[in-house]
Amino acid sequence: MNIRRSVAALSLCAALGVAAAPAASAEDGPAGRSAGLYGTKDPKFDGVWRQSLALLAQDAVGVTPAKSAIDWLAGQQCADGGFPAYRADTTKACDPKKGEFTDATSAAVQALAALGGRADAVEKGIGWLKRHQNEDGGWGMNPGGPSDANSTSAVIGAFAATGQDPAKGGEDGKDSEDGEGGKDGHGGKSPYDALLGLQLGCAAKADERGAFAYTAAKGEPVANELATASAALAIQGKGFVFDTVGKDKGAGPKPLRCEDGDSKGGAGKGGAGTPKEAAEAALAHLSRVMSDTGSHLKSAMPGAKDQPDFGGTADAVVALAAGEHSAAAGKPLQWLQSKDSGAVAWAKGDPGALAKLVLAAHAAGANPRDFGGADLVQQLNTTGPKPEAAAPDSGADAEGDSDGKGEEKKSDGGGIGGVWWTVGVCAVAGVGIGFLLSGRKRQQL
Repeated sequence: MNIRRSVAALSLCAALGVAAAPAASAEDGPAGRSAGLYGTKDPKFDGVWRQSLALLAQDAVGVTPAKSAIDWLAGQQCADGGFPAYRADTTKACDPKKGEFTDATSAAVQALAALGGRADAVEKGIGWLKRHQNEDGGWGMNPGGPSDANSTSAVIGAFAATGQDPAKGGEDGKDSEDGEGGKDGHGGKSPYDALLGLQLGCAAKADERGAFAYTAAKGEPVANELATASAALAIQGKGFVFDTVGKDKGAGPKPLRCEDGDSKGGAGKGGAGTPKEAAEAALAHLSRVMSDTGSHLKSAMPGAKDQPDFGGTADAVVALAAGEHSAAAGKPLQWLQSKDSGAVAWAKGDPGALAKLVLAAHAAGANPRDFGGADLVQQLNTTGPKPEAAAPDSGADAEGDSDGKGEEKKSDGGGIGGVWWTVGVCAVAGVGIGFLLSGRKRQQL
């Protein structure tokens, strides 16, 4: 499913006197779950993130999510356009300094853009992101925080999801018109500049070249595999879902070009001169690391045990698939599907984890309905409200029938002239963004 869609205000709905959907309440739903929310675990750190991933994964495989689930996500948005990790009481105003998060906002924008019909919320979210861009071209976890690879990558995905050139995001919320990669503000820096500044170059150890650091705010940049997986996808100009599925360039990713004795630079210097080269070098690093460990990444969280990182491995598969290296993505994907890895058991009952595996399978051309013998899509569906319609090939519609004739998802056509831009859908509107993110918030509190 392509989520590159144009963003526009709901001017037609306003002209017709149609109000926006009301904020979703936090009242308890089935099995102690807030109405419309996926999962039963405490959403304090990851409610918006896991909801966004779940909706994106369902949309990617042709499942039409329940309206209550979309309402819940849209209802989490703050008045200024940003999203928190979770709002238990949506009637209370958000704290713009520490209660709104770049990653959550970016994930929510991607999900709402993919589903269509929420252009006002998407536009406000994009505006919030552009207003909080740092001078180096990147974003931190909170507004004004030091730029980090994960947050900057999430924003690039949000720009890509809304049909904008990620390199051209401007402080005023408009795309640049200089024709030179959008270097029209923030000291002439684009989001890609921020990421390139976090990549370890030829001055780094040989086994770390091409990797990305999480941040350069404290001391020398340190290679981080989760940051590398996120940046490897984003610097290709892609978000969590994209069109390139199952393609292969016929050769593995190209590592940094470093001559013997080359000691120039540190992060961002001495090898990758362009985003394309940076992506290839990052993917080559990820492939090398996974080959050394037997097809998977290990946990990069501070203090974590020496254990496999299922979510990070799934992210690496997505990044490799986005770079059209399906063969390189195949081995870690097979590892995730194997019973010996324990990935399916790890994800069971967790909407964010299930969504990551679904997105990895979708990106690499595998079948998420037969993932190591498990139907990940069905498992994901059961963690939230019943979908409006199941995927056409699932053999069951939203009511659990086996005729396969569930209601088809209605596309917005990729822009303001699409199907959703109609009086009927405006009337419907009137009726009514991980694992790293979660860990980072816990450390911050």
